[in-house]
Amino acid sequence: MPPAPTGPSSSDRSPLARRTVLGAVAAAAAAPALLAASSPAQAAPGTARALPGGGDLGPNVIVFDPATPGIQARLDQVFARQESAQFGTGRYALLFKPGTYNGLNAQLGFYTSIAGLGLSPDDTTINGDVTVDAGWFNGNATQNFWRSAENLALNPVNGTNRWAVAQAAPFRRMHVRGGLNLAPDGYGWASGGYIADSRIDGTVGPYSQQQWYTRDSSVGGWTNAVWNMVFSGVQGAPAQSFPNPPYTTLDTTPVSREKPFLYLDGGTYRVFLPEKRTNARGTTWGSGTPRGTSLPLTRFYVAKPGVTAATLNAALDQGLHLLLTPGIYHLDQPVQVKRANTVVLGLGYATLIPDNGVTALKVADVDGVRLAGFLIDAGPVNSPTLLEVGPAGASADHSANPTTVQDVFIRIGGAGAGKATTSMVINSRHTIIDHTWVWRADHGTGVGWETNRADYGIRVNGDDVLATGLFVEHFNKYDVQWYGQRGRTIFFQNEKAYDAPNQAAIQNGSVKGYAAYKVGDSVTTHEGWGLGSYCYYNVDPTIVQHHGFSAPDRPGVKFHDLLVVSLGGNGQYERVINDTGSPTSGTSTVPSTVVSYP
Repeated sequence: MPPAPTGPSSSDRSPLARRTVLGAVAAAAAAPALLAASSPAQAAPGTARALPGGGDLGPNVIVFDPATPGIQARLDQVFARQESAQFGTGRYALLFKPGTYNGLNAQLGFYTSIAGLGLSPDDTTINGDVTVDAGWFNGNATQNFWRSAENLALNPVNGTNRWAVAQAAPFRRMHVRGGLNLAPDGYGWASGGYIADSRIDGTVGPYSQQQWYTRDSSVGGWTNAVWNMVFSGVQGAPAQSFPNPPYTTLDTTPVSREKPFLYLDGGTYRVFLPEKRTNARGTTWGSGTPRGTSLPLTRFYVAKPGVTAATLNAALDQGLHLLLTPGIYHLDQPVQVKRANTVVLGLGYATLIPDNGVTALKVADVDGVRLAGFLIDAGPVNSPTLLEVGPAGASADHSANPTTVQDVFIRIGGAGAGKATTSMVINSRHTIIDHTWVWRADHGTGVGWETNRADYGIRVNGDDVLATGLFVEHFNKYDVQWYGQRGRTIFFQNEKAYDAPNQAAIQNGSVKGYAAYKVGDSVTTHEGWGLGSYCYYNVDPTIVQHHGFSAPDRPGVKFHDLLVVSLGGNGQYERVINDTGSPTSGTSTVPSTVVSYP
C-alpha cells in the first residue's frame, strides 16, 4: 500500500493548487409505517388554474433501462461536458431503472448525480464502475465537488471502485460488491467525504484522504487514515484509536433518517421517505425493503428552471411538495415551506440563487420537513441569510418527527460574486443536519476578502439539534456558532479563510482570530466527536489563530478527538480548544490534537 501523503487539506494546497398526496402508503408489508401527514393537492374553492402535480422530469434527467442503446456513449457525453465545469451551468441526473447493466463505466463530473430507481440498491446492478478521478486537475482530487452516487449495486471490473472526491459528494445507499478506493489515480491529494446507508463488501482504502465520515453502513474493512476518520453506526469500522491512528468510532448514530429518494413502482414514479431511527447501526435496506412511507409523484410540483418563486410558493400553498429538476432557479422572494411533512427534493444539484438579497428558503416551525439534494448559491446583493429552518424564537418540540437537511449545500462566490451575512440558520428544535458543505469560495470568480464577504457559516439557535457530517469553510468570522442547548456534532471539517489580508482583519477583540466552531457562553450541554480545523493563511502566512474551538468551560460541554493543523506553516494555531492543546509549529503539517475536553 503506498504511503498516504500528508499534503494540504480540503481547499487550496498552494496558490497554484486551488480547490476547495392522495395519501402516503406503507412501502412494504414487512415494514408497516405511519402515513405521511400531508393534505391532498387540490386548489381551494374558487381558485383558478390549480398547478398540476407530477409530469415529466425535464431534459436533464436522463433515464436508462437495460435495453437502452448507447448507454456508455451517453454517459461519456455528459462527462465530457461536466468533467472540468466546476462553475458551469450544466446540471444532470442519470437514473437507472431496476435491472442489470453490463460493461459500464459511469464517470461523474461536476453537478452530476447517478442513482438507481429501485427500492433497494440491489434492485439495480451495474457490472462495472461509477468513477470519480482527478485527471482533469493533474491528479489532485481536492476540487471534486458537487456530485453523488445513490441506490445502486456495483460489481467493479477490477474488484475495486474508485470514488476520489472532496466535499459535497455523497455516496448514499450504495452496495459495492468489492472494494472502494477513495483516492485518485496516483494517490494525489484528496479531501472528502461522506458515506451513508451503504455496504462495501470489501475494504475501503482512503489512502490520501485527509478526513472522512461514514454513517450507518457496513464495511468489509478499512485501511489507513491521515488526520480524521469518523464512524458512527458502521458495522466493520475500526476500533476507537484517535489520534494514532486517527479513528473516532461511535457504535451507533443517536438519531438518523435517510434522505428521500425517487424510485419506480412498476411504471409509476414515487418518492420514498425513510423512517427515523434511533441508535442506528448498519444500513436501512440490508434485510430487504426499507421501512418508511412513499408519495406518488402526482403529489409533487415538478419544477423546471425558469419557474418563479411565486409559482413554487403557490404549489406549496396548494399542498404540493417540490421536486426540483436539474438546473438553476433564480428567486426574487423566499421559497416558504409552511406545512408539516413537506418534501423539497432536488435532482442533479438543482441550484437556487436569490437575486435581490432575499433568503432563498424559509421553513416554518413545523414537524417533519425534508430538505434534500440541492445547492444554494448566494447572489450579488447581500442576503442576511440563505437558508432558515424555523423562525427566530422557534420552540416547538419536534423530537418525534424532526426536520432533516440532507445534501443541502451552500456556496458564496466561485460562480460569481455573492454575499451573505449568515448562510444557514437553524432555529427549530431537533433538526438533523445530515451532510452539508457550507463554503465561502476560495477560488473561482467573485472571490476576495470583501468581494464574497460572508461573516458566518452556520448558526444554531434551536435546542437538541444534531449534525452528522458538518463541513463549513472559509468564513470571514465564525464558521459555526452554536447557541442551542444539548447540541451534538459527529464529524466537523473546517478551514479558516485563506485570504485574510493581515492579523488585524481577523482580530476578535482580544482574541487572535475567530474560532472555527464556537459554542455560546450560555450553553450548559453540548457534545462533539471528531472535529478538525485547518489554517492556510496564504496572503499573510504570519497570521496567528489562537484556537480552532471555543466553548464554555463546564462539565456538560464535552468534546472528543479534536485537531488543528497548519498547512505548510501558512499561519499557526496557538491552542486547539480555548487555552488547551499544543501549538502548531513549523511547516510539517502535523496536527495538534486533544483527545478529550474538558
